[in-house]
Amino acid sequence: MSKLPDGFLWGGAVAAHQFEGGWQADGKGISIADVMTVGDNKTERQITDGVQPGQNYPNHDAIDFYGHYKADVKLFAELGLKCFRTSIAWTRIFPNGDEDEPNEAGLQFYDNLFDELHKYGIEPVITLSHFEMPYHLVTEYGGWRSRKMIDFFTKFATVVFKRYRNKVKYWMTFNEINNQSGMLNKWSLFTNSGLLAKPGEDIERTMYQASHYETVASALAVQIGHKINPDFQIGAMFSIGPAYPLTPDPRNMMKSERAMQASQWYADVQCKGKYPAWLTKYFERKGYDLDITLADLDVLKAGTVDYIGFSYYASHVVQAVPDEAEDYMTRDAKTDVPNPTLKASEWGWMIDPVGLRYALNWFSDRYDLPLFIVENGLGAFDKVEGGQIHDDYRISYLREHIKQMELAVNVDGVNLMGYTPWGFIDLVSAGTGQMDKRYGMIYVDKNDAGTGTMKRMKKDSFAWYHKVIETNGADLS
Repeated sequence: MSKLPDGFLWGGAVAAHQFEGGWQADGKGISIADVMTVGDNKTERQITDGVQPGQNYPNHDAIDFYGHYKADVKLFAELGLKCFRTSIAWTRIFPNGDEDEPNEAGLQFYDNLFDELHKYGIEPVITLSHFEMPYHLVTEYGGWRSRKMIDFFTKFATVVFKRYRNKVKYWMTFNEINNQSGMLNKWSLFTNSGLLAKPGEDIERTMYQASHYETVASALAVQIGHKINPDFQIGAMFSIGPAYPLTPDPRNMMKSERAMQASQWYADVQCKGKYPAWLTKYFERKGYDLDITLADLDVLKAGTVDYIGFSYYASHVVQAVPDEAEDYMTRDAKTDVPNPTLKASEWGWMIDPVGLRYALNWFSDRYDLPLFIVENGLGAFDKVEGGQIHDDYRISYLREHIKQMELAVNVDGVNLMGYTPWGFIDLVSAGTGQMDKRYGMIYVDKNDAGTGTMKRMKKDSFAWYHKVIETNGADLS
């Protein structure tokens, strides 16, 4: 394969709530992740009313990066990372989210972390809100139902932009902001926006209102950040799982088009600065008189992002049903069907490397912005055998996806900034709360029950990825 451009950001990705632990350390408040119990690939995580005794909350301790960060960063440097994507836990900076002054101990932790990364030449890539908003903002204000959230978020963003203006260049506002669009489960609404449906509530309308406030907050944060440091690169972050039509039937084709639109309209708003026409028509038909002001629309135009960060794990297939509504909006479980041409992971996710090249071209054609693959990987059960972890299946997954990434760059001309595989050190799964669902090249000795030594071990994929980085993607053998 051809090399990637000089300066390509090879790295790894995590999120504060999934690996830091220290959930009450040094004044940290309770986040929405702290009230979510463990689940598995058959059992949904439960959202409890506050922290309840006797429940297993895996994010509380996670892998205790908070207590291991110096040794872990040294290990990341040994892996050869050029960048490290993580998030700033909002509740370390503003424990409840609505305080007047930030928590200095929380700010100092990230100062220390960023200094440690720079010591080894590793560039931080920082997400502001990654499924870990303060739980107090949910109970007191209803989460992103409230316009007040815009001020709370922009205050948080301003504080960290100013504090780390000379330590962090690459930022993203909201992680996978579009996960809530399908409303396939209460989990996505809660983690994205702190929403739990109330009796009689039109939760779809609430989702759109919350999403609007988030995009306005993002646009304001972009403007604030650029004033603080014009060299900041501030991106949006989306999940993309391309929706293919099951057959060439035009009805299936139209359904796949609308499924993509319904998931990715956030990119139109954050990259183009305006709502797509089909969505404003949908609001009219549904009678959704949302709180969208003229001032908001000006903010969206003025606060478009510098690049697109996105996650890609799997593609999807959709099939129209006989009584398909003409104004079909979101992909739903009953019409999301298996792809007969692909194999699935142990969690039922279709393994589709070519879909990554498709996603790169899809974003590139529509938005003409630099792209950054900030999540990609395979969740699997790993076995420790004689003190070693042989994860050829993970190497194969990553190799085939990197091949397609390189084709997108070297054949298709996609402007790609970097690649950070997800959970390169084992962490708590956001979807299931599991530790046994592992993505990492670094094994952490902890299981779903929460027991283990926390010992770190290199998997076979560690040496393989080190070689990939060292050759800038030329050697994938």
